[in-house]
Amino acid sequence: MKAVIKFIIALLVAAVSLVTYWCSSEENEFTGEEQRVDMTVEQEIALGLQAAPQMAEQYGGLHPDQKAAQEVKAIGQRLVQSTRVKDTPYQFDFHLLADEQTVNAFALPGGQIFITAGLLRRLESEGQLAGVLGHEIGHVVARHSAQQLAKAKLTQGLTGAAAIATYDPENPASRSGAAVAAMIGQLVNMNYGREDELESDMLAVQLTGSAGYDPRSMMRVMQILEEASGGSRGGPEFLQTHPNPGNRVAKIEAAIQREYPSGLPEGLIE
Repeated sequence: MKAVIKFIIALLVAAVSLVTYWCSSEENEFTGEEQRVDMTVEQEIALGLQAAPQMAEQYGGLHPDQKAAQEVKAIGQRLVQSTRVKDTPYQFDFHLLADEQTVNAFALPGGQIFITAGLLRRLESEGQLAGVLGHEIGHVVARHSAQQLAKAKLTQGLTGAAAIATYDPENPASRSGAAVAAMIGQLVNMNYGREDELESDMLAVQLTGSAGYDPRSMMRVMQILEEASGGSRGGPEFLQTHPNPGNRVAKIEAAIQREYPSGLPEGLIE
């Protein structure tokens, strides 16, 4: 009888999680894609603003070099104001982090974008910096964080249902079933993360070109990231959070050809 009750409860938890996820659907006004998200743009903005100070603290705070920080802000705002991003409701702000060792850039929901000094000092041109920031803007306008949060809630719900159905307090070995379910859920979410990265690359091609920067600079950024990794990706690409930088170059090149079939215009900033 207890087993039947556990199974029914597990089914209910799974059903609620699935229905909530599949019914939370709306069209992204920027990309035109149908997405499953369960928060508003206003909530994304508030979440990003709330998390920004804590995220900056993890990287040693903001960099004291005001000139470099202003350059990051200026290029970021050019990407926003010179493209259709300016018509979105997001509140974009660009921050240079003090961390000189970590090579990273990331975006919080709603428009708070960060780049570490460790990455900035490796970049060789204004166009490369524009490519990095354009990629992060792409994450924001494509609402990748909101999508990931919705997927995480679904994963938690299904993992909880599996744990309820398989766990036997009198048999400690039954915990392994829940652990396997959690691992599968993590792999699914990581796979979506790679797709998000590639979509952001494509959006960055559009944004950099529209703002007067040469999108081909992004290919050099991928080489720089590859060099920074020392050639080590810590395991097969399938299990990486991000696609291998070397494998992204060809996709960026293909995106440039699609966006500019007659060739890139003259005078772009490299």
